Amino acid sequence: MKRYLVFEDGTYFEGQAFGSDVETIGELVFTTGMTGYQEAITDQSYNGQIINFCTPMIGNYGIAKKFNESPKSFIKGVLAREITETVGNYQSEMTIDEFLKKEGIPGIHDIDTRAITLKIRKAGALKAAIVDDLNSGLIDQIENWNLDTDQLQKSINPNPQTFEGIGKHVVMLDYGYKQSIVEELTKRGLKVTVVPGNTSVQDIKNLKPDGILLSNGPGDPTDHDDILPNIVELEKLYPVFGICMGHQLLCLANGAKTFKMKFGHRGFNHPVKDVETGKIYFTSQNHGYAVDAESIKDTDLKVTQIELNDQTVEGVEHKKYNAFSVQFHPDAMPGPHDADFLFDKFLDRLSK
Repeated sequence: MKRYLVFEDGTYFEGQAFGSDVETIGELVFTTGMTGYQEAITDQSYNGQIINFCTPMIGNYGIAKKFNESPKSFIKGVLAREITETVGNYQSEMTIDEFLKKEGIPGIHDIDTRAITLKIRKAGALKAAIVDDLNSGLIDQIENWNLDTDQLQKSINPNPQTFEGIGKHVVMLDYGYKQSIVEELTKRGLKVTVVPGNTSVQDIKNLKPDGILLSNGPGDPTDHDDILPNIVELEKLYPVFGICMGHQLLCLANGAKTFKMKFGHRGFNHPVKDVETGKIYFTSQNHGYAVDAESIKDTDLKVTQIELNDQTVEGVEHKKYNAFSVQFHPDAMPGPHDADFLFDKFLDRLSK
């Protein structure tokens, strides 16, 4: 069955339907990752977005629940040049088509993903609709669509979750966390308690943490302005490590500013340079906002890493307090593990 991707500027692309038969609107973004379609689809940082996969074929190793980054997907759609029903993985439990049907997510295959990527790179991230009919009334709603902040809240578990460990205790403030971050902490022996990102400082103190991790998450970091004073208090009391959204929030809390990027960083091949050592490592990234480098100059933060492609800020460290953060994902599931030493750095700071 034919299915259409319609942009807010009126242009459209045609392909074949798969996944759920619902129609939807979202922000269209692309990822350059050659693997990890399941992790991307279940990564809450993609909340409200239609993912255009640059890799020519997805679905070839199926879907296995153990690799989900969150219990439910909150994306709006999937675009692929080709999908395959032939699964070559003994761990697979279902095909990608079956998975998207189960999650209520529409997809389009046999669509020109290369042309779509080039369009986004030129125009920036655009709103778009996935429809089965070019006369669909949903097309008229594209221009006025915005990411539903209520949906963001639905992706956050309101109840604390504890992952047992025998070592130090880390409280993770959840803005849409990835399970792979928890796994990196627990495999180092740490006990992890995940709480909503707006949890009060007193409630966090009552948990008796040894350190704080600010998680990744979707959307505009300035939507979390109300919790910035909490971060200021926490960095005075505990070692703090921020990842992706957590990085942006740590910077905002300390007086820096953020901006929306033209088309963001999404994929596993982003080169990042350590300012102090000069070492370069490849990183996994998924974000549409970045920290303004100029705004850091008048703060107590210093830049520790930069992205070599566009010179954007990829890491900071506090000059006074035991707090640091990175824009990329050192957990990298999937992706290169060049930067997983940052979890060891955090562990070392907890020990001290």
